[in-house]
Amino acid sequence: MMLDWHSSLILTAYILIFLSGLPANLLALRAFVGRVRQPQPAPVHILLLNLTMADLLLLLLLPFRIIEAASNFHWYLPQIVCALTGFGFYSCIYCSTWLLAGISIERYLGVAFPVQYKLSRRPIYGVIAALVAWILSFGHCTIIFVVQYLNATEQVRDGNQITCYQNFTQEQLDLVLPVRLELCLVLFFIPMVVTIFCYWRFVWIMLTQPHVGTQRRWRAVGLAVVTLLNFLLCFGPYNLSHLVGFFLRESPPWRKEAVVFSSLNATLDPLLFYFSSSVVRRTFGEGLQLLRRQGSSLLGCRAKETAEVTTGDRGMNQTERMPSSDFITD
Repeated sequence: MMLDWHSSLILTAYILIFLSGLPANLLALRAFVGRVRQPQPAPVHILLLNLTMADLLLLLLLPFRIIEAASNFHWYLPQIVCALTGFGFYSCIYCSTWLLAGISIERYLGVAFPVQYKLSRRPIYGVIAALVAWILSFGHCTIIFVVQYLNATEQVRDGNQITCYQNFTQEQLDLVLPVRLELCLVLFFIPMVVTIFCYWRFVWIMLTQPHVGTQRRWRAVGLAVVTLLNFLLCFGPYNLSHLVGFFLRESPPWRKEAVVFSSLNATLDPLLFYFSSSVVRRTFGEGLQLLRRQGSSLLGCRAKETAEVTTGDRGMNQTERMPSSDFITD
């Protein structure tokens, strides 16, 4: 089957997202699991761990999107696979929005009320916030599973091919479009407003406090910018399609591209992890050292690299013995 340019472009984007997002999120998972297993982990690390898990689940479901794009968006797998993968895929997207909102709240409280926050923070708060995010997303997307996937696939006009999550009858759209609007309001706009307010206050406090170092200020700005990009660039187009579809009373033709942007969230989140946690920065540094060591080994420079790694490891050990420079929670 010859791919048209549109399917080829989306296929390429999905492959790049998968190849770039999977190793970065696996490294982050290793870092956060180690941090959460320590006594009294901060709530933010529990939220970051859950965000990593949501990204990894989305990436593990991405090969089904790749297969669909490689088939010119004809669905050759069983229809139940379409329903299950779509349910998991969109649940992960909407779980990420509320997890990002929870992280922003934690960051704001940590710098606005540092003494009260340190005295009152408990790991259970992070667990409860993560559970609320998962329940909200999976609960809402269960409605999508029942409404949108119940006999929602149709035979395309040019043959017996079946599409997944694209063609709906007018009666089905009468049910689907209001549900999508509710998803947009509850699982996108509300957490986005909360996140913007919290990071605005967070960055303002970090920039106006004289005792805050320049490096921490830049990390605070980077954290806010990456999170804002997540909402506007990744989640924005897909949720905008909900609004447009509701007012036009039909699914916009550019929803496929909007879903691709939603998947991009899994590659931007590792940047958020990097700005958020010194644990992730150390893990990413170790991963880069390993890659350099293997590359040098292939080039026959093992002796020289060993000396450099020894020096780097010595510096790393000294860094790990120093107090963490993360904002307030590490």
